[in-house]
Amino acid sequence: MLELRNLNTLYGNIQVLHDISLHVQQGEIITLIGANGAGKSTILMSICGIVPPRSGEILFNGTSLVHMSPNNIVALGLSQVPEGRHIFPELTVAENLDMGAFLRKDTQQIQRDLDHVYTLFPILADRRSQPGGNLSGGEQQMLALSRALMARPRLLLLDEPSMGLAPLVIQQIFDIIQKINREDSTTIFLVEQNAHLALKIADRGYVLENGRITMHDQADILLGNKDIQRAYLGI
Repeated sequence: MLELRNLNTLYGNIQVLHDISLHVQQGEIITLIGANGAGKSTILMSICGIVPPRSGEILFNGTSLVHMSPNNIVALGLSQVPEGRHIFPELTVAENLDMGAFLRKDTQQIQRDLDHVYTLFPILADRRSQPGGNLSGGEQQMLALSRALMARPRLLLLDEPSMGLAPLVIQQIFDIIQKINREDSTTIFLVEQNAHLALKIADRGYVLENGRITMHDQADILLGNKDIQRAYLGI
């Protein structure tokens, strides 16, 4: 579904990504783990057209995303939940969700999808008339995830969904991620510092260090890898 080939991305004159190659197959949960500053978010922003790569290729179902505008990338079926959530704080919960469906015209299906996200996160249904900025951090993460789902993505990019959240909320978010993957047939590309949780739910994983992919394997094999355990799992 998604393939990156020898991707190089720079911020100004500083190279952040070095020859990144990875792939995501339809129906998978793929995780990308790595330390702060490794370049994880830059990979997602390159995919979404926010930080165009200097060289390399990004293919989504065979279509090149390089030089494509972010709105056209969303229209192809790819949505991102950004790090830090970035909801619209002055808009209500319902208005934030409407923004997620901005490019869509299928009114009846939009309503069904709205009902679906309210089923996934009942607290959002209870607070649909409240400004997004009044929600707790966990509720804002639920809103950001739901807003992305309202675009009806085939591939969902998640950037650090556990950041700053209480353990019980993190588990709820990760349970929903698995549910979206299994029941809605949505492919997931998960970027996450919580390597243990990410690898527990993923099919495969990539390890990013200093802008380079240094390891790739089945998630359960990475969980058992001694180097991964020492570097990322605190074992």
